[in-house]
Amino acid sequence: MILHVLERALASGVGRVVVAAADEEIVACVRNAGGEVVLTDPELPSGSDRAHAAAELLDPERRHKVVVNLQGDLPGLDPQSLRAVLAPLSDDAISIGTLVAPIHDAEEAAADSVVKVACAFQDNGVAGTDAVARALYFSRVAIPWGAGPLWHHVGVYAWRRDALERFVALPESILERREKLEQLRALEAGMAIGCARIPVAPFGVDTPDDLARARRMIERASA
Repeated sequence: MILHVLERALASGVGRVVVAAADEEIVACVRNAGGEVVLTDPELPSGSDRAHAAAELLDPERRHKVVVNLQGDLPGLDPQSLRAVLAPLSDDAISIGTLVAPIHDAEEAAADSVVKVACAFQDNGVAGTDAVARALYFSRVAIPWGAGPLWHHVGVYAWRRDALERFVALPESILERREKLEQLRALEAGMAIGCARIPVAPFGVDTPDDLARARRMIERASA
């Protein structure tokens, strides 16, 4: 699955792609496939911490000013989405870019596993794909209340390097602990998160059933 995600990251053309691994088995797998990989401390608590650790190991001179954190559980991600996640950083006031996709039905809106974002696009989410909206809050419940589009958060982040360094040094925040969403730590610390839209949320792999479904999807796409 990680190799499929690696292929999509490379296909995006956004820059150097490195797998930040937590164990030697993943390191060997990526190296055998010809990918670039770095081993990080397995005790790191989150993907953001792992991305920061990898950046520090690979680029101590800080030549790279932006780090994109793509988790290894999104084998169906469209490579163009990695280009889209950079769009919010065109605004100097934005510290972190991320992705949202429209929620299509009540089941998706009600699912605790689907993180929702309160954000407002100027065209109400009807036209265009390149607009950016500020994230006001993230939750596992459907927000905001009332008529209008709901947005599914896609957990891909484009970090300004200094923002990522600041974030990993912050303690776990109150709302982060309550919702179990680390991006709330950034909002509570006053960091601005910008959301770019993509048409459809990519399928994530969190359970054995998800993995079986992902394998079927990949097999059909390769047929």
